[in-house]
Amino acid sequence: MNKVKIFKKIIFVIFIILIIFLTIKVFPIFKNLFTVNGRIEFQKQINELGIKGIFVILALIVVQIFLIFLPVEPVELLAGMCYGTWGGLILIYIGAILASSIVYLLVKFWGRQAIYLFVSKEKIEKIENSEFWQNSQKIDIALFIAYFIPGTPKGLLTYIGALLPINFPKFIIIILIARFPEIISSTIVGNSILYGNWKIIFLAYISTFIISLIIFLIYSKFMKKKNYSNDLLKNKK
Repeated sequence: MNKVKIFKKIIFVIFIILIIFLTIKVFPIFKNLFTVNGRIEFQKQINELGIKGIFVILALIVVQIFLIFLPVEPVELLAGMCYGTWGGLILIYIGAILASSIVYLLVKFWGRQAIYLFVSKEKIEKIENSEFWQNSQKIDIALFIAYFIPGTPKGLLTYIGALLPINFPKFIIIILIARFPEIISSTIVGNSILYGNWKIIFLAYISTFIISLIIFLIYSKFMKKKNYSNDLLKNKK
């Protein structure tokens, strides 16, 4: 075994230990963030920390992407509660860029081994053998739609997306643009919770759902049209 392989294995073991440690430390915090009272209490603690609170929120955003089984919504709501709609959005974007960059580099460094911690080998092979894997344009659109739909596991998508044949700048751009509707609606809701503005909360969620539905329908229509054109070309041949 050469030195490079030994080094990779050592780093991989350290990564696993770090994942276990973060899970033990962070899981109770995320559990409290599931409740309104838990978020309000945590928001008070963040405010008491002053500027240090920004780094705590950033750390939670980064950790959430690393630990794919943790939901993203509680942190997005908390960011809106603590720093307002746009301040929360900027923080989430910074955290997403940092975490996604690290995940992208780790996956390129280790390959599939990094993802097998969270996803079975069979599922990864199924993705690689799919039609999307063979077509870079379809991969871009599929990844965009996956990130765009509210409720999809963003951490898991980051690991899988990093394995796809997409260059780093495009990977980050897809994440930032596709996640905008969900993030902005969450930070609006988080900011509005403090003031009890339920009309804004309702409109934020409805707007996100409608936009997501429109994008999904456009994507479906585009794919049907593309497949129809491909069939015509095949028939002509």
